[in-house]
Amino acid sequence: MKKIDEIQAELLARQIPAWLFYDHHHRDAISYRILGLPESLMVSRRWFYLIPAKGEPVKLVHRIEAHHLDGLPGKKRVYAAWQQLVDQLRELLSSFPAVAMQFSPNNMIFTVSTADAGTVDLIRSFGVNVVSSANLVARFEATWSDAQILSHFAAGHSIDAIMTQVFPEIGRRVRSGGTNEFAIQQWIVEAFRWEELVADAPPIVAVNQNSSDPHYAPTADRSAAIREGDIVLLDVWGKKKTPGAVYYDISWTGFVGQSVPDRVREIFDIVRRSRDAGIEKVQTTVAAGKKLCGWEVDKAARDVLEIAGYSEYLNNRVGHSIGTDVHGNGANIDNFESHDERELLPDTCFSIEPGIYLPEFGLRSEVNMLVHRSSAEVTGRIQQEMVLI
Repeated sequence: MKKIDEIQAELLARQIPAWLFYDHHHRDAISYRILGLPESLMVSRRWFYLIPAKGEPVKLVHRIEAHHLDGLPGKKRVYAAWQQLVDQLRELLSSFPAVAMQFSPNNMIFTVSTADAGTVDLIRSFGVNVVSSANLVARFEATWSDAQILSHFAAGHSIDAIMTQVFPEIGRRVRSGGTNEFAIQQWIVEAFRWEELVADAPPIVAVNQNSSDPHYAPTADRSAAIREGDIVLLDVWGKKKTPGAVYYDISWTGFVGQSVPDRVREIFDIVRRSRDAGIEKVQTTVAAGKKLCGWEVDKAARDVLEIAGYSEYLNNRVGHSIGTDVHGNGANIDNFESHDERELLPDTCFSIEPGIYLPEFGLRSEVNMLVHRSSAEVTGRIQQEMVLI
């Protein structure tokens, strides 16, 4: 099985003796996706699947659900009573000094940490060290195929084109009777239909104070008017309607009026410099062939805000992994909500999106970065100044 071969190669490269998958009652969706198990499987008893760095995998399943892992290669062991489970696990792991599990020390990467504390305690009671599978999960959940990379650029081409049209559309509507956040959101939704784009939620169109809420979303019943003198933030994400397609996710800001106020221009310049510091950190480190973790990029961008005196106005991470879901399962650009020590792997993509969220308005500039073997690139247009609407 090709996937098992790839997992074993990754284990060898990382010098991890084995990867222990474990679940009951579908608590670990990661295992099902990576191993290709059907999500419809009824799982009322615990199962374990051990993939060693070398050798044949082993299944450990309950007698009542003995056929649950039959689609996977490897020897099968069966248990019934809890004592048998403990004895079988102890014997199964006796030759391994350590195993990777869906576990994160201090629950720092909580999206990966699905193995419960009691099971981790049990494995450790055998004298086996449990290490995090976070980078392994990123390798098999967050890296993109060539086709997915092409789908990202296709989505980016379409969304960048929409963004060049939506700001003039806002200006036309303001001058000819007025508009509001929801109307512009729906204009973008219609543009998505024309471009054959899909998304898990409508885009964010936020004016003035609303732009200070990173998760603000206008609705038909709650929507602010857009007028002369307003700041407008657009956060737009989508992917093409093709199997396995991945997202493109960007944010731009504009000002409705004849000239951008100095205060707004000053804040945008700080955000831009913060964003560019994150970009530079990725590009220089990857080009130097050095390992780079998500937290380090967050720090590089956040340091600019701190020096400028605005670090307290960014209350979220600087960026997130991107995949078939807009928030993927690779390294986040995060040294704030968590200390993300996952590596920025080749063929993975993430956003860099620092912002300054003041009580009266918020500004964010978001780009996507794709990492290659020895380089990294921003995959779309980069906003260099406030859009004058």
